[in-house]
Amino acid sequence: MAKDVFILGGAQSDFARNMEREGGGLFELFRDVAEAAFAATGIEPKEVETAHVGNFVGELFAGQGQLGGFFGHVHPDLAGVPASRHEAACASGSIAILAAAAEIEAERYGLALVLGIELMRNVPGQRAAEYLGAAAWAGREAQEARYLWPWMFARVAEEYDERFGLDRAHLRGISANNFANAKKNPNSQTRGWAVTDDHLGENDEVNPLIEGSLRKSDCGQVTDGAAAIFLASREVAEAYAKRRGIPFGAIPRIKGWGHSTAPLLYSTKVAGSRGEPYVFPSVRKAMMDALRRAEMPDVYACDGVEVHDCFSITEYMAIDHFGITPPGESWRAIEDGTIALGGKLPVNPSGGLIGLGHPVGATGVRMLLDSWRQVTGNAGDYQVEGAKNLATFNVGGSATTAVSFVVGT
Repeated sequence: MAKDVFILGGAQSDFARNMEREGGGLFELFRDVAEAAFAATGIEPKEVETAHVGNFVGELFAGQGQLGGFFGHVHPDLAGVPASRHEAACASGSIAILAAAAEIEAERYGLALVLGIELMRNVPGQRAAEYLGAAAWAGREAQEARYLWPWMFARVAEEYDERFGLDRAHLRGISANNFANAKKNPNSQTRGWAVTDDHLGENDEVNPLIEGSLRKSDCGQVTDGAAAIFLASREVAEAYAKRRGIPFGAIPRIKGWGHSTAPLLYSTKVAGSRGEPYVFPSVRKAMMDALRRAEMPDVYACDGVEVHDCFSITEYMAIDHFGITPPGESWRAIEDGTIALGGKLPVNPSGGLIGLGHPVGATGVRMLLDSWRQVTGNAGDYQVEGAKNLATFNVGGSATTAVSFVVGT
């Protein structure tokens, strides 16, 4: 049986920051969140035994690779610590978590620092879209797209419409919910935005079409951001609890995980699922594997979920794939308020990628950190009342990489 992996806490950057305007860059963002994580947890750099970085395209946005070498510049005690960088597009942070957890389960190390990061606001929007297109099959798909990922996920909306029918009012409901939740999150990029009905509707001036049927309000935010968490073995977690004067039973652990990788081409994925109940069977598998490993009968055994809403249709897909509704009936959970912060199963209480922001390599780590916040009662104004278990879903590319976790005490 796999060893338990515990979460000791961490920190995230303010996703409203623009590093170029501050005169900083990738390292400054990396350093700031690492230092904040040490300060928040009381962990000392000398205690860290292994370190992992989730990052998608540092070479393109910042001309910088070899990000593991940044740790030794954060603090001298981190020099010499084994560090690895992980890439799986928007799921890079979750892959870094899986690697660190595996090292702890194998008893190689007892305390891991996992940091996810992306610098994205330092180039014009068109160039950012081109850089992010590296997660598709270069030269083989979406050649006609101006903005590759809105174009690709507009195809997902078309697929849902063809198979089940799709009402754009339900996509608007998802965006409205996430923007509302984000106003309660002190780290969200959009917390100060005034989002009106016009900003969510069919007003081409304030909510223009981006690609296909997807409008500006359907899209996650391009963000500079980083998040860091500490993962620990049982022995290290017990010592940490004793030192901090907290009950060991109050420290959350990763109860379950799921990870699947589908073929890179979007067309291959959807062609293979025709006639199946789910548009992306590999996504469904990752989610169900996480719940099974956590010994939960279904997603309603959790108190909330943080899902990947790079676009509103992605969250729409996550709702039925998680089993919140039957396949193709995600609209039910939107109409009846299930996904709202006070609903039966809140989805993205943090504000998600649409409201909070989406620094690509950091998103998976941020989701796990927000799950830790929820189940320890540290989520502030976006706290899910009485939360004991939270699930996550992080996706890379056109549902190529899917990772899901269940976190609880």
